[in-house]
Amino acid sequence: MLTYSEIKSLAAITGEGNLFVSLYLNVNPLTDPKGKYITHFKNMAKEQMKETGRETGKKIKEDIKKIEIYLKDIKRETKKSISVISCDPLGYWKNYHLSLPVKNELVIDSTPYIKPLLTLLNNYPRCAVLLVDKELARIFIIHLGEIEEYTELFTPDIPGRHKKGGWFALQQNRFERHINYHVTLHIKDVLKALEDFLLKENVGRIIVCGSEEAILKTKNLMSAATLNKVIATFPAKIVMGEKDVLGRISGIIENFEKEYQNHIVEEIVTKSMKNDMAVTGIDNVLVNLQEGKVMKLVFLKDMMATGFRCTSCDFLTSQSIKSCPYCSKKIEEIPYLIEFAAQKAVEQGVSVEVVAKSDELAKAGGIGAILRF
Repeated sequence: MLTYSEIKSLAAITGEGNLFVSLYLNVNPLTDPKGKYITHFKNMAKEQMKETGRETGKKIKEDIKKIEIYLKDIKRETKKSISVISCDPLGYWKNYHLSLPVKNELVIDSTPYIKPLLTLLNNYPRCAVLLVDKELARIFIIHLGEIEEYTELFTPDIPGRHKKGGWFALQQNRFERHINYHVTLHIKDVLKALEDFLLKENVGRIIVCGSEEAILKTKNLMSAATLNKVIATFPAKIVMGEKDVLGRISGIIENFEKEYQNHIVEEIVTKSMKNDMAVTGIDNVLVNLQEGKVMKLVFLKDMMATGFRCTSCDFLTSQSIKSCPYCSKKIEEIPYLIEFAAQKAVEQGVSVEVVAKSDELAKAGGIGAILRF
């Protein structure tokens, strides 16, 4: 399963003078039943060979062959797209089957092209779903449009409701407390498993569903840190299937992400206007990124820009300059400035948010950052 730690590892890789071929290709059998994606790849490869020249073509020839063979051999799964990153001289190969569509792209560069993977991770963050009642709990993880049941927790022998009236009426309150004690132990065990899961999987969003009584008790027993991650609750039957759970929560997650991204953009634009720990515009962001001041990088999904990079310290700029202002070394032109900025941010451990659409951010230059200091 694709994770930020894996993206960080990809971002840190350099070609050592070699080139990486990064492919993103839609292979959905529903929209491409005849498998024309192989033709799309061949056309993109031919175009890249034409643009980059004969010398580059020689360097990536084996990578192109390997990818073509791979595309012919892959099984027609229900996945919608694939990503392949290859560097034959280094013996490097990585592929992902993705359940969401991507823009068809073939990029040749000295580092892996990771922007589409960042976009997917940010637009579809990992979310835990806790489905709970007084005896049973199930934990699911939602990631990249897919759902997987992580675990099921069952606490047997929890007493049932005592009948009211008759000989047992005098012991009713005592028996209710006995039931509540056992249910509380069950919920505590569930929350311990949930918190271990959140720590292990680095999940920042939680949805709690189940019986209303169990939801209330679960929230009351949650630690403040876990409760802060809860974005929604709703009543549901404990026997819900995975598809039903995914269907119920997809809209919830989508609306939450839109509101969250709007909030982040508004915060950056407002603070940057006040010169208060935020900046907008490509060069303002790149200078602060170079100096290690960026805490969160935000940019529009479709933003494209060419620029320049220092061959020594990796300083990035959109300005044509003769030498690096930081180390005075040679500057080279690069075709994917935003992608290099995203990779640099990931290497520094900076949180990256890829925004699908925002007129406010577009007016501010399409890119912005919240600063650490």
